[in-house]
Amino acid sequence: MFRPISRTWLIVDIVGALLGFAVTTPLTLFFSATQLSAWSGTSPLAVTASVVASAVVWGAAAIARLSPTLALSVAWFGAVIQMGMGLPPAAYDLGIMVVLFATAAWGSRRLLWIGGISALGGGVLGGLYFGVVWSGELLTDAASALRAALIAALLASVFVLAMVMSWGAGLLWRVILNGRETQVARAQAEMLAAEEQERVRIARDMHDIVAHSLAVVIAQADGARYAAAAQPEIASEALGTIAQTARGALSDVRMLLTQLRHRQGDGPQPTLADLETLFAQVRQAGVEPRITVDPMPPGEPPGAIQLAVYRILQEALTNAIRHGDGTVSVHLAWLPDRVDLQVRNVIGHEAAPTAGGHGVIGMRERAQLVGGSLHAERHGEQFVVAASLPIGGSVAG
Repeated sequence: MFRPISRTWLIVDIVGALLGFAVTTPLTLFFSATQLSAWSGTSPLAVTASVVASAVVWGAAAIARLSPTLALSVAWFGAVIQMGMGLPPAAYDLGIMVVLFATAAWGSRRLLWIGGISALGGGVLGGLYFGVVWSGELLTDAASALRAALIAALLASVFVLAMVMSWGAGLLWRVILNGRETQVARAQAEMLAAEEQERVRIARDMHDIVAHSLAVVIAQADGARYAAAAQPEIASEALGTIAQTARGALSDVRMLLTQLRHRQGDGPQPTLADLETLFAQVRQAGVEPRITVDPMPPGEPPGAIQLAVYRILQEALTNAIRHGDGTVSVHLAWLPDRVDLQVRNVIGHEAAPTAGGHGVIGMRERAQLVGGSLHAERHGEQFVVAASLPIGGSVAG
């Protein structure tokens, strides 16, 4: 029955209700000084009833935000006192408008419609009552009855219009509040989705960096172990490559961890200019890739395309180091609307990665992230990774 509201709003409502009572009660007594009640005129009983009715109505307004249901019940009780004592329409009836607004703005769905029915029914009932009691007609003949009916209809129309407008204003405010809540929920959902995408991206980058670096390190370590006795200089060179690769991987991992702590800075991402360094690492691991670029890029490709090409090549070459026999061919075709990428390697003694492996899944996600596609499958003795990434008109000439 009671809604959770802040203490500030509760104080504002109570102070507002007290001000409403302090202003409208004297106005009602002043303008009804000649005849306050249809039954007892300006007797002390009528004055007391008017003050009590005003206090009840504004009391309902004071708790309208806190408990619209209770406020509506209290407001009806005040209206019954007002009509039961024969009191005329008064300035303090503005408190009823506040209550009707609250039922539509903050009440439950059921109370929303109860408030609407109260606005219609209360307006009609009040108009009929005051039209008959305060029409001044004795209802002795048909003409007086007709005049009383017309006055009652006019008052009922005015009351219904005022009450329905108050209820309608509350309904409009309810729609606004629901819209705000929807926007907040949408913003939260978008933020969660963005965070999830960021986590997936960082996990993918971490996989690409660590898997490639470890593959190079393992290949170099195996070579250094075999060459340690016969050719120490080759072993020393391999150890230097291992150290260089490990430092590069450590730097990349630190950058990713920095992104986790400070999301506003994505840090530098690999570009086409870094491909030569990648190919050099592959050569140091004992694999000599045959690289063909035809045609060349017509301009500076978008950063997202450059990153996707780099990461796909990095993962494909890593798989070639781990599962191939050292024979690898790379072909890049920079067409006006797309870039086609293909990596072929002869399968070694170990089985090639399957289409469901994490590395293949990561490459496919890279391609899909920029609107492209990627296929990785075995063709005879070769494992082929083929990707097509759209560029469109985003290439700067």
